[in-house]
Amino acid sequence: MLTDLLLAILHHLLVFLLAGVLAGELVLVRTGLSGRNLKVLGHIDRMYGLTALAIIVVGVCRVVLGLKGWEYYVASGAFWAKMAAFAAVGILSVKPTIRILKWARAGEGYTVPDAEIAAARRFLRLEVAVFALIPIFAAMMARGVG
Repeated sequence: MLTDLLLAILHHLLVFLLAGVLAGELVLVRTGLSGRNLKVLGHIDRMYGLTALAIIVVGVCRVVLGLKGWEYYVASGAFWAKMAAFAAVGILSVKPTIRILKWARAGEGYTVPDAEIAAARRFLRLEVAVFALIPIFAAMMARGVG
């Protein structure tokens, strides 16, 4: 029971951290992005990837070691919808990550062109919108809905 509780707490904290990191990216990716902010953005994007990986590891542990048992999860449509939303957020994050890496390699004096900022922001906004579905599906799943 303690393992289940600790995994649930860690899982929730990581998801909130991921939301904060995504918000940080959205704040930094704006017109005039260069220099120190570009370097910080690179660090934040790495944190995004590491946090997402930690969520997956802890989530798998919850399914395998949690009190509900893996059968509860695999039988839940809301669980699979949550997994699909998480995967979609991950897929949507690829293009901005590639751009951020390219921008960081351009050097400290580089200022990101406005058109590239606009394109990255579109992806980030879409990530935020899809991310919002994750807690909705989680609440449904926890209550046996779907």
